Amino acid sequence: MKKGHLLTAYILIGLGSYFLIKQLHLSLFSSFYGWPTILIIIGISFLLHSYVVNDNGHLFAGVLLIGSGVHLHGLENYAFWYDHWSVYMLIVGLAYIALFFKSKKGLIPALILLSISLIMIFSITLPDWFSGVYWLIDFIDTFWPVMLIALGIYFLMKK
Repeated sequence: MKKGHLLTAYILIGLGSYFLIKQLHLSLFSSFYGWPTILIIIGISFLLHSYVVNDNGHLFAGVLLIGSGVHLHGLENYAFWYDHWSVYMLIVGLAYIALFFKSKKGLIPALILLSISLIMIFSITLPDWFSGVYWLIDFIDTFWPVMLIALGIYFLMKK
């Protein structure tokens, strides 16, 4: 089989297995009968393809899909699951970390995204003497879209 068709094969095998298990009504997997599981399957296919072919092109997308699928599955099935926009930033940061370990690229965006997301996730439990941090967190929480636009314009202008 050509390496170009491996990704398609992995996705078809994964989705076929998912729908077969769903059609057989196996109670062991009943909590996984949702569309987030399809994201996880496609993400695993991307990661598997990336490692088998030794190409980093699908690594980032694979981690994003798996992370998003796991997060959405957690939101649907677990009452304790944390629902905040910073979780998506954490997933993107983890995708950059995975890319960095494979290609040695993307460490700076990974550290920035992971730092901001972890500060935002744990900002609820910071001690009172972090009042300056609370102001910064409120500022980021209010103006993060503007910061993304500014960062995008910076990258457009950068040579």
